[in-house]
Amino acid sequence: MSNAAPAFEGAGLVLNRYRPLRPLGSGGSGSVWLARDEQTGLDVALKIVAREGKAAARAEREAAAAARLRHPSCLRAYAFARDSRHVYIAYEFVPGQTFREALRAGDLNDAAAIDACAQICDGLAHAHAAGILHRDVKPSNVLLADGDRVSVRLLDFGLARMAEAETLTAQGDVPGTLAYIAPERLAGEDASEASDIWAVGVMLWESLAGRHPFWQTSMLDTARSIEQGAESLAELRPDLPKGLIQLVDRALSLTPARRPSAAELAHSLRGAAAPRRKQKSRSLAVPEQASRAGAAVLAGAFAGWTAAELPFYPSSWAFACAIGAASVTALRPRLGLAVALAVPVLPLGNVSLGLAVLYAALAAAWIVLSWREPRGALLFALGPALAPLAALGLVPLAASGLRSGPRRAAQAAVAVLAAGLVAGLRGAALPFTGARPPLGIGVAGSTGPLDVAGTLMRAAGAHPALLIEAAAFAAVALVLPYAQARGRWGAAALGAAMLAATVLAVPSAQALPLVVAAWLTAAILMVRADRVA
Repeated sequence: MSNAAPAFEGAGLVLNRYRPLRPLGSGGSGSVWLARDEQTGLDVALKIVAREGKAAARAEREAAAAARLRHPSCLRAYAFARDSRHVYIAYEFVPGQTFREALRAGDLNDAAAIDACAQICDGLAHAHAAGILHRDVKPSNVLLADGDRVSVRLLDFGLARMAEAETLTAQGDVPGTLAYIAPERLAGEDASEASDIWAVGVMLWESLAGRHPFWQTSMLDTARSIEQGAESLAELRPDLPKGLIQLVDRALSLTPARRPSAAELAHSLRGAAAPRRKQKSRSLAVPEQASRAGAAVLAGAFAGWTAAELPFYPSSWAFACAIGAASVTALRPRLGLAVALAVPVLPLGNVSLGLAVLYAALAAAWIVLSWREPRGALLFALGPALAPLAALGLVPLAASGLRSGPRRAAQAAVAVLAAGLVAGLRGAALPFTGARPPLGIGVAGSTGPLDVAGTLMRAAGAHPALLIEAAAFAAVALVLPYAQARGRWGAAALGAAMLAATVLAVPSAQALPLVVAAWLTAAILMVRADRVA
């Protein structure tokens, strides 16, 4: 916390009015406390900033801007005061999390992100009409209130610039956070309403694509990337409505005059995201609660099965591992993913140290790969469940809800390989061909992870049908959104290509389940395409 924070631990009333209850957060310039207004009985968010340097001046600027804003999407300021040591701003207290925290937790689906950005634009339109520029719109300055519906509060007008006021920054200083600063400001031009719109465009792009459009390993490279402009979402998310993609492209235009106003962008976002008449939805997106429940079930199934089947844990532990992994995943998807993937480490170490080390490295890489979409990280566990039903061909569809193409492809491929591995452990027939698995693969007692990796690769190479089907399913999962974006003909073409890749490429495979899966995939894509059209 900042220096301001500890000074109020156990203190009495601040300004003879506010009783600090607990800290809510802190930054380089001050801290924010949950406080009780003893005069009104209301809980407030009390911002406390030391009266020194630019921090105090920015706090006063923030208070002046907030006092002029009366809009549901702008955090309301109740009072402003100062004493000999600090500057204070009393804001309405709204429980919730920031847009950044929601992105990191995977709590924002496309519809919620679009709705939130539309509400941000509502607040900006109100501020712009009052002659106020925010100049620091970014995910950490947007609060998402707790509740069933998306409700936004725009925070921190500390860098705001009012039409009649002089700037706080020195000549050549660009205030704000680099990753959300418009290119014209990097070129030395003054901030404008269009600069705030650019930042909203970056937030939209980031939330819909699952990664930042400009962030690089260094600030210089990030600035260069901003100057070059963002890649169109049409390349990364062709499944999105064309109108929405065009809106994001306009908001991120390198020419400020081409960007829409805040009011126009808010209205257009709602129009682009709303379903047409006689249509219930634009896609078959998984509802939020169903997504949480599905992730928890997969984590519990993965942890429970591995604890029960692999030699190490007492038999009674399997249920506890399953319940623990499912519970943690429901609350914290990334932590739950780590817990579920950690369960097999000790049992595998009981078989082979090299196998445990190799698995741990692969699990860590899988967590990194799935960091942006942790709830879908264990979709590959559906492979062993679908294989006995001859329904492995549905794996690409199961992975189609993931935004990232590489993640979709990886899930589909690993699902096939996991189905083969589980069949081998159970001594059951391998998927597709019905071949008998080997009695052992020779990794027991091995201490070298590279030796184990080589042995596993040779074992997989002895069954090329599995590898071919894994590659085919990965390719199908990768191009699913592109086929859907091209309507019925694209869906039909994908179905035909899936038939060729899965049936003709592996003549020994059982054809009927793969044919059914191919045409079912094509049919579902056609339905989705019709709903988005």
